[in-house]
Amino acid sequence: GGRDITEALEEEVARLREQLVMQQELIQQTRATILGEGDEEAAKRPEEDGEISRGEKSYFDSYAKIGIHYEMLSDKTRTCGYGDFLMNNPSLVRGKVVLDVGCGTGILCMFAARAGAKLVIGVDMSDIIDDAREIVKANGFEDKIVLLKGKMEEVTLPVDKVDLIVSEWMGYFLLYESMLDSVVFARDKYLAPGGACMPDKMTMLVAMLDDSEYLDFWKDVYGFDMTHMQRKVSGNMKLEPAIQHWEGKQLLSPPFVFKELKCEELAVKDLEFKAPFRVEASREGHCHGLITHFDTYFEHQCDKPVFFTTSAEAEGKEQTHWKQTTFYLEGGGVAVKKGDAIEGEFHVTRATHNPRHMDIVVQWAVRPAGGGRGKEVFQSFQLH
Repeated sequence: GGRDITEALEEEVARLREQLVMQQELIQQTRATILGEGDEEAAKRPEEDGEISRGEKSYFDSYAKIGIHYEMLSDKTRTCGYGDFLMNNPSLVRGKVVLDVGCGTGILCMFAARAGAKLVIGVDMSDIIDDAREIVKANGFEDKIVLLKGKMEEVTLPVDKVDLIVSEWMGYFLLYESMLDSVVFARDKYLAPGGACMPDKMTMLVAMLDDSEYLDFWKDVYGFDMTHMQRKVSGNMKLEPAIQHWEGKQLLSPPFVFKELKCEELAVKDLEFKAPFRVEASREGHCHGLITHFDTYFEHQCDKPVFFTTSAEAEGKEQTHWKQTTFYLEGGGVAVKKGDAIEGEFHVTRATHNPRHMDIVVQWAVRPAGGGRGKEVFQSFQLH
């Protein structure tokens, strides 16, 4: 039950924390070796070409790899959400063949094995799968879990069909750097008739955001005028959406569902789309931007449906590592009164140089409660 999930999560986080400390020590030792014992002046000198050495980079890359898995495993909303689904839906898991696309440290594979799966197959193309093998062995699941290193599209599974596909494929703005292509491929090639692909539904939502507290900060910093920094921040916001945690009290409107994705019917082409939206202010304020998040559903065929959100309004402040993604409106945003609306469309396409990156055009206009419609604005953003 929930206690087993929490205990397993805490054990895994503790193990990764120890590994992080070891990696940090290794980085320091390696740096000392590269620079030479006692070469303190060299340690203080930056690289002449402005880049870290190849030796250092490989170790920092290793540290970052463990760091992102620590971040994901520490995200209890995410990990316990998947764990609750796997542990509390025996009709989909017990005695079944389960495929985990992008298995990482193997945490979902182990939940599935603990829940009684007949066979669990984990696929990941990164080196973390070598660590996952050690983790699986240490937890006594090597007879139930098979881990394959490589791209989902290129590996050969030990079975023709699987009963359940589970994957934590989501990225910022749901789709940024996501693995959804690989999930769709696995579904089409390996999912048995009547099988399930989980999570089975995702929704993308948008709301009005009043970010006065942050943007006004620079006007008076301990009695000093730092509006120069505010202008710099505003400049950066014109091309790239902001990804961070906001609070529910900053929302000026209820969230509006502008896109729904269903795993069982999704095609790769559906990841590029135009989606209309309309958000209506529930109180007076200044709308600086359009804040987006996504919701995750495990529903179809489930004994016990599971849901979690990445909203700024998350209950108990259990915000996730996906944060929220905000598209700031040009001109510093617009003042709104209760009943005023902002309506428009999201135009989402994949970047030509990298299909995991997104180019997003936000088309919007203000529709005051009293009638009429403001000018149409088109803003282009890059999520690269």
